[in-house]
Amino acid sequence: MAKVYKNYIDGKWVASAGGETFDNLNPANCKQVLGRFQKSSGEDVERAVTAAFAAQARWRKTPAPKRGEILYRVAELLVKNKESLARDMTREMGKVLKETRGDVQEGVDMAYYGAGEGRRLAGETVPSELPGKFCMSVRMPVGVVAAITPWNFPNAIPSWKLVPALIAGNTAVIKPASDTPLSLVNIVQLFEKAGLPPGVLNMVTGSGPSVGIPLAEHPRVNLVSFTGSTDTGAEISQRCAKGMKRYSLEMGGKNAIIVMDDANLDLAAEGAIWGAFGTTGQRCTACSRVIVAKKVLKKFTDLLLRRTQSLRCGDGLDPKTDVGPLINESQRQKVQRYCEIGRQEGARLLTGGAYHTARECKDGSFFQPTLFADVDPRMRIAQEEIFGPVLSIIACGGLEEAVEIVNDSKFGLSSAIYTQDVNRAFTAIESLDTGITYINSSTIGAEIQLPFGGTKGTGNGHREAGAAALEIFTEWKTVYVDYSGKLQKAQIED
Repeated sequence: MAKVYKNYIDGKWVASAGGETFDNLNPANCKQVLGRFQKSSGEDVERAVTAAFAAQARWRKTPAPKRGEILYRVAELLVKNKESLARDMTREMGKVLKETRGDVQEGVDMAYYGAGEGRRLAGETVPSELPGKFCMSVRMPVGVVAAITPWNFPNAIPSWKLVPALIAGNTAVIKPASDTPLSLVNIVQLFEKAGLPPGVLNMVTGSGPSVGIPLAEHPRVNLVSFTGSTDTGAEISQRCAKGMKRYSLEMGGKNAIIVMDDANLDLAAEGAIWGAFGTTGQRCTACSRVIVAKKVLKKFTDLLLRRTQSLRCGDGLDPKTDVGPLINESQRQKVQRYCEIGRQEGARLLTGGAYHTARECKDGSFFQPTLFADVDPRMRIAQEEIFGPVLSIIACGGLEEAVEIVNDSKFGLSSAIYTQDVNRAFTAIESLDTGITYINSSTIGAEIQLPFGGTKGTGNGHREAGAAALEIFTEWKTVYVDYSGKLQKAQIED
């Protein structure tokens, strides 16, 4: 019988108010139930937010270096438990083990980094225009943070939200994606073991309508930090706006690699394969478009085709596997529909485009790595986020046209260019309308010490990771100290 997992509220593991549960399935073998999780409701959200609100005053008064010490212990526990965390993540999310180890490592990096911020949390001091007066600014916590996280990075993305929120003195309620609750349960257990006080971190599992929306609308939630689909992000923004509360959105991408005629084509092909088929294409930074100079189009296409056809699909726990399953059957059907759309629009299917039917893939949500050629930049497969192992090849006449193609998108998350010309590289950096740009590397692989996020429809302007993450999780307070012994009036002449 499958193990039953509970919500975490006010330092206790508790069943949902309604007592109902849902099954968590292994996408590589949909017959395997990994556990049963609480199907929570607004009543459970109320309990969790109440606990976070009650704990907030005590937590914000805990010196930030002491908060950092707890996060440091979390980092140490993540290191100690890295392999078991990665294996559980592969079982419930599907991506190959080397990638889930990397996912845990991002959590490690973020926790160490955030722990250090406990001794910084820098404001600024500036000169006053008046004598005998001191001016500075300091960071203050926002209050109660609601974190709503996706299934594709079930360790890394929660860490991007929880670590800066907690180090800044906020308390939190987090809702994991229903496809990957086990990974978050594992993380919360480590926070508990590290000595985080009751109520500072709370976890409620369940669907978006029954948990996510009540959480976003709760009057005692001061900030909603969301990563997920553009449609859901738009709905959350509307609900937060009605309540006049802060919200941070990290949403979709339609990322592209430019391959110039002077590029190292082997390196560029390796980067395109990694960007398109790593995590089975289920990254917001995944490369779904490769824009290739016509002079090297045929040679590069041949390289891509050979490498794509050599990829092995299967269970992510098998060390021979290159590409794991899609997260669930619904997502597999979505990818299949987009492949049909691509063919109908006139794109030329080079390989893939169908469910994977090999023996080792028959019980899971597997899809063949797919490559389309002769793709027009305005085709739907070149414009809409597919979130699967589908790569479109688009020809271009030069750098200017390539940049126009990249920027002709409602998204603006990640971009890359392969070239040996420093002038082209810097022109691309200046011209590409994306939040992240790589030179001679793929569109994936962000590091936690730098801001992560994009332009246009990718988000609402905030950034995660790095010192920039503190901006959304803190309020600025400006402080003036007048020690002149008399009333001084700024900007007023006596």
